[in-house]
Amino acid sequence: MAWSVCAVVAGGLMSLWAVWSPDQVSAAASVLGTVAGLLGFLAIWAWRGTPRHHSADTTQIAETERALARMVRRQWEDEGVLRQLFAPAPLPVVWAPSRRAGLVDRRMDADTTLGCHADDPDELIATFRRATRRRLVVLGPAGSGKTTFSVLLLLALLRTRTPEDPVPVLCPLASFDPARENARDWLQRRVTEDYPALGDAQRYGTASVVELLTEHRLVPVLDGLDEVPSTRRTAVLEALNETLPTDAPLVLTCRTEAYAQAVRESAPLAHATVLEPAALRIDETLAALRLAAAPERREAWDELAGRLARTPDSPAAAVLTSPLMATLARSVYADSDRDPAELAEPHRFPSAAALERHLLDALVPTLYERARRQDPTRSPDPADALRHLTFLAQGLTGQGTFELRWWKLHTWSPSLTGPWRRALIWLAITVAGHLVTNPVLVVLGAPWWVLAVSVAQAVAVVPVFLFGSWFSAPSTTMGRRTAVSAAAALGGGLAAAPAMMPFLPGTNPGETFLVGTAFAGASLWLVVLAAGLPVPPDLPVRGRPGTARWRRRLPRALGSVLCVTLSSGLFFASYAAYVHHGGQTRFPASLRDGLVIGAVLGAGLAFLRWVRAGSVDDSGAGVEATLRSDRLLALLGGGACALLFVLPDAGVRMTIWFSSTLSDLVVVAAVRLIDTGPIGLVLALGTCAWPYYTIARLQFAVRGRLPWRLQAFLADAHRLGILRRVGPTYQFRHARLQQHLADSTRPPGPRPPADLPGARSGSAAPR
Repeated sequence: MAWSVCAVVAGGLMSLWAVWSPDQVSAAASVLGTVAGLLGFLAIWAWRGTPRHHSADTTQIAETERALARMVRRQWEDEGVLRQLFAPAPLPVVWAPSRRAGLVDRRMDADTTLGCHADDPDELIATFRRATRRRLVVLGPAGSGKTTFSVLLLLALLRTRTPEDPVPVLCPLASFDPARENARDWLQRRVTEDYPALGDAQRYGTASVVELLTEHRLVPVLDGLDEVPSTRRTAVLEALNETLPTDAPLVLTCRTEAYAQAVRESAPLAHATVLEPAALRIDETLAALRLAAAPERREAWDELAGRLARTPDSPAAAVLTSPLMATLARSVYADSDRDPAELAEPHRFPSAAALERHLLDALVPTLYERARRQDPTRSPDPADALRHLTFLAQGLTGQGTFELRWWKLHTWSPSLTGPWRRALIWLAITVAGHLVTNPVLVVLGAPWWVLAVSVAQAVAVVPVFLFGSWFSAPSTTMGRRTAVSAAAALGGGLAAAPAMMPFLPGTNPGETFLVGTAFAGASLWLVVLAAGLPVPPDLPVRGRPGTARWRRRLPRALGSVLCVTLSSGLFFASYAAYVHHGGQTRFPASLRDGLVIGAVLGAGLAFLRWVRAGSVDDSGAGVEATLRSDRLLALLGGGACALLFVLPDAGVRMTIWFSSTLSDLVVVAAVRLIDTGPIGLVLALGTCAWPYYTIARLQFAVRGRLPWRLQAFLADAHRLGILRRVGPTYQFRHARLQQHLADSTRPPGPRPPADLPGARSGSAAPR
């Protein structure tokens, strides 16, 4: 429709040229050309906002299943190695059907023969397949190895998987809120977020994950019902029962008491076999710890075993029967100079709680000291690492989450959460950009007051950022998006107009102010339409631009460039005729210049679309990959939007004052890019996650709370086994470790919400 309007307007003006006087035609063209140009830009934006959806066919579903199995296995095998699950073998925890009344669906027939050892993959697989409808609930006290059981079961299923078997996928339940979405939608979103390669609609279709769920080709391994805030734990269990089919395979883990409370308020997970662990025997634990130690260190473990045999009621004998504490003891004592026999000293550890605190306190320093001995130039100082990890634990607890999402780090900073504060920070960044670029013009001969005028124009970003904060909810209709974008651009135009008035034509200040508002508003609107409102995104960009399927994309890109080119040429030609009172000698040159500007604008819009439609390969699900992708989009989009912002203004100025040659256009555009380009750059950066993350990271680094190279620090902590990685997020290796660090006596971070597991005494959620 917009293109038809443009064609009708162009044809009408050409036909009226021979009938009306040039002055009348130019006056009409100045209005109609502007409308047609905006309609052309809106057409491209609307086309971009409504992509065509491709349903998944059988081939795409099969390819999705194979790719997902490959990515899940690669991820959790790496995690298993880092968490020392196989060094040299998993702890021999025995899992058996629960005998507690009320925790099992009454429709289930008890199978007392069902059970397995966690260190035996064949028994894990047999237990899962023998369970009624392949549905398991894995319960246990804090630190009993529920997550370890889930990971070992997942890997066992993947290693023996045939094309007919479903794919197990581990999803932490802490991010599920039944008040916002149902269980099926959450599972689809979570799988796509953790494995962004599946978002490639051309390769996998748009409904492959849904089809896999519908056909029971996925086994959701839902870890940590106890890590869901207590206020919605019952709702989560009800949602799983009401939304997911009762014959769909499922694995759910939870602390026993938390599950019992949810069951009392709702009902057990339908048709699920409930497993609970038997306590480790101290001789089994010591045998596993001795086997994990170096040969020259095994005598120390033998000495500990002798002491515990003489004092079977000691705190150490009780603590080391917990799989979590046994794992911590292995990390602290297996490869260090510490003597494990000290664990049995009653004067040092008079209670089990004291010994647990000791192991948790010693974990981080021990691992970093060991890494520092291996490579003194790489690992940070243990005291600094402990301080940084403590801040992260306190921040996560204050946010009510167990997942460290790098694109949400800005929510930890008060200066980046309030709309006015965020707008002022971006204003300061824009002013700094002007102070960096505008001295170039001064060196080339421009007067110093040009710098002051340029800085004054930077205030245009404040209203746009404020509108982005106030209307941050996604717009579902074309009309609402258009209205919000126009309002934001109008606010920015009103703010920038006073600084533009000395350079604009007009018979009086009022007319000049309106012209300045129109010029600045149109340029801002173009940037907002191309990049979106400057507001922190909910998710980072996952893909990288490439040449895949370029034959399908090329016709749409060429159509976009052609539409914008024609609209821009008509607008500038009409405006030139109006400004020069119908001088026909200016019309062909202005039409040519408008076509050139339009071609550049259209290419810029097509470029932004190409960047945002990047694809993700199977290895692009990690933290570093998502960070690099979002940073690439921020930089490329920022450069493109800086050019989009200055080109219309450069064309108008050239139409008014210059001889309208292409060399003049290049010169004026370059000058305006140096002069006001930072405005378009900042508005585009404000739509991406990486700039907000960078600002927050630098703020915390200046205060000493985080390292300057945060991603390298997180990767190092992950390599040492302190953190684990789930898709593009990090988590502490154990929720108990996060709680311990957050509750320490070091400088406190944000206070945890009341309903966060672990925020109150007695409500810890260690895994």
